[in-house]
Amino acid sequence: MMMLFFTVAMVHIVALMSPGPDFFFVSQTAVSRSRKEAMMGVLGITCGVMVWAGVALLGLHLIIEKMAWLHTIIMVGGGLYLCWMGYQMLRSALKKQDATVPSPHVELAQSGRSFFKGLLTNLSNPKAIIYFGSVFSLFVGDNVGAAARWGIFALITLETLAWFTVVASLFRAAENAPRLSASGEMD
Repeated sequence: MMMLFFTVAMVHIVALMSPGPDFFFVSQTAVSRSRKEAMMGVLGITCGVMVWAGVALLGLHLIIEKMAWLHTIIMVGGGLYLCWMGYQMLRSALKKQDATVPSPHVELAQSGRSFFKGLLTNLSNPKAIIYFGSVFSLFVGDNVGAAARWGIFALITLETLAWFTVVASLFRAAENAPRLSASGEMD
């Protein structure tokens, strides 16, 4: 059983480390907003992973095999949502380039919005659907008992939370790090 947990942990960390919509959402939020908002996004992503892991442990691969149309709807819907997110990021980046005078108003933290965006980013992520529907399901067959399934669920949840917490912290720390100006002095 330890070998199963080790294998799932290694496969899952590789899946987490491969850049995708979740990674870009957390890093962008950490750099452009705050660590708190990035962490709320991390919690949203983790909840999304909990949904996918739970469904996969209950037999997602069987659902996908029996209802191919549902898989298509999820993939198309997820793709459309990711396109919309990309458009929003581009629009935001272009707005920042056009702004010559900083806006005098202060934006309030949008932690709830960050949580919801993180959740939607993960739930609509085609990579997550493919991973949990096929790769993950290979390691958790019918011969895996309920206790092991709960252990795998906890492992996946904690590993996701830990990885994206590190990502949010590193990107926020990089944003707050002192920079050298053109004259060689620290800003």
